[in-house]
Amino acid sequence: MSLLKKKFAAGAAVVALGGFLGACDDAEETVEDTTEEVTDEVSDENGDAVTAASITDQADQVVASLSEDGNWLTALTADVTVEEDMTVAGTFYDGGEESGDEYRKLALYTQDDERNVTDTFTLTVPMMTVESPNFRIQEGTLDGDVYVDAEGFELANSTVTGDVTFSSQEMMDAAMMDEGTVEGEVSVEE
Repeated sequence: MSLLKKKFAAGAAVVALGGFLGACDDAEETVEDTTEEVTDEVSDENGDAVTAASITDQADQVVASLSEDGNWLTALTADVTVEEDMTVAGTFYDGGEESGDEYRKLALYTQDDERNVTDTFTLTVPMMTVESPNFRIQEGTLDGDVYVDAEGFELANSTVTGDVTFSSQEMMDAAMMDEGTVEGEVSVEE
């Protein structure tokens, strides 16, 4: 692919993300009501790769987006079932910018232009292992168990139907789950 075509493709992806990322702020990032899918890395004006958001309803893309080589934000646009255990790995930054705070988000909802939640979704997975620091599950339901081995795990208006197990008391103490619901047990690994 020619350099001009690469720049055009990167520019188109940035424009597509513009409205989405424009609606996000440091305190409360949210997902616009969209079914558009953006999973590739885009380049900034210096040609450096900048990790984009992933907006999808496909199980394989959810797994890829939450992997170590994935995205800082994964947003579902429908209920998704992942048949095998998955791991949320890697260190990511708010807004995909390394100058931001360490942060990663799984958005299980859509919203309107005024940031009102318009729909919530369920991600079904047998076990989700969280290794990314400051990983937030917002709105919707994670149907399965969660094992947390990273600081700053957060549930924000979301539900985990299974158990949440922390690798240590320190990980549990660093979690923020007051705004969420765990239907199973919350414990520290013995």
